[in-house]
Amino acid sequence: MSLPRSSPPSALPRWRGPLLLALAGVLWGTGGFAGAFLQQLTGIHPIATACYRLLAGGVLAIVALGVSGQLRGLPRSPAVLRRVAAAGVLLAAFQACYFAAIAVSSVSLATLIAIGSVPVFVTCAAAVLERRLPRPTLLAAVCCGVLGLVLLSGDPGGDVPPGRVALGVGCALGAGAAFAALTLVNRRPVPGLDPLRVTALGCLLGGTLLVPLAAATGMTFTPTLPAVGVLLYLGLAPTALAYLAYFGGMRTTPAPVAALAVILEPLTATVLSLLLLGEVLTPTGTVGAVLLFGAILLEYVRPPRR
Repeated sequence: MSLPRSSPPSALPRWRGPLLLALAGVLWGTGGFAGAFLQQLTGIHPIATACYRLLAGGVLAIVALGVSGQLRGLPRSPAVLRRVAAAGVLLAAFQACYFAAIAVSSVSLATLIAIGSVPVFVTCAAAVLERRLPRPTLLAAVCCGVLGLVLLSGDPGGDVPPGRVALGVGCALGAGAAFAALTLVNRRPVPGLDPLRVTALGCLLGGTLLVPLAAATGMTFTPTLPAVGVLLYLGLAPTALAYLAYFGGMRTTPAPVAALAVILEPLTATVLSLLLLGEVLTPTGTVGAVLLFGAILLEYVRPPRR
C-alpha cells in the first residue's frame, strides 16, 4: 500500500508580500491624478488635498475596523501608542515636505528626489542597523530604479531659479527621509496592531496634524457630488488600500525590498498619462520606464531559496 503523496506547498505565501507591495505602488500612482482632479474641481491648495486624503483614508479604514468588529479590544500598550504616533507624524511629515517641494520647485523635481531617495535611505539605514552589506542584487535594483527615475523625469529643474531648486531638493529629501523612516519603523509588527489598524489610526492622526497648515492655505470648498466622489476615491484607493497593502506586504518582505515599491508610483502615473492624456514618452523616458520595471523584476521576481 503506497502512502498518498503530499500536495506541493502553495507559491502564494512567497508571492503575497511582493504582490501587496506592487499593488501599493500602483495604487499610489493613481493618487496624483485623483488629487489634481480634486484640486481642479474645488480649487483647494495641495496641502489641503493631502490633509483631506489622509483624513478620508483614516475614516474609511476606521469604518472597516468597525464593520469587522476590530475596534473593540484595541490594545493601548505603550508600544502600540508609540507605533501609531510615529506612523501619524511621519505620514504628515511626508505629505507636508512633498507638497512644499512642489510649491517651491516643480512636480517632476519633487517626485524625482522624494521617490528616488526612499530606497536609497532605507537600504543604507538597514545596512547600518543590521550591520551587514546589502545583497548585490538589491544594490543593482536600487541603482537601476534611481537611474530609471532620473531618465523618466527628463529635466526636472526646468526654469526654476537655483535658490528655489535647492530649497525644493531639501524639502523633497525631507519627504523621502520621512517615508523611509515610516518603512523602517514598521518593519517589525507590534502585537495587537495589524496593518489595518496602523493604516486607520496613522492616517487619521496624520491628517489631523495637517489640519492647521491646510486651514492656513485654504481648505473650504463646495461639496458637489463629483468632488465628494473624487475625494472618496482618493481616500480609499491610493491611501487606505495602498497603505494597508504596503504595511501588510512589509510583514514578509525586508524593508529595503519593500521600499522599492515606491518607484511603481511614477511608473503607473506615466502609463496613465499615456493612456488617458495622450502624452508621448520620449526615447529617454522609455529607457527610464524600462529600467524602473527592471528594478522591480530584479528584486521581486526571484527564484525561491532552497
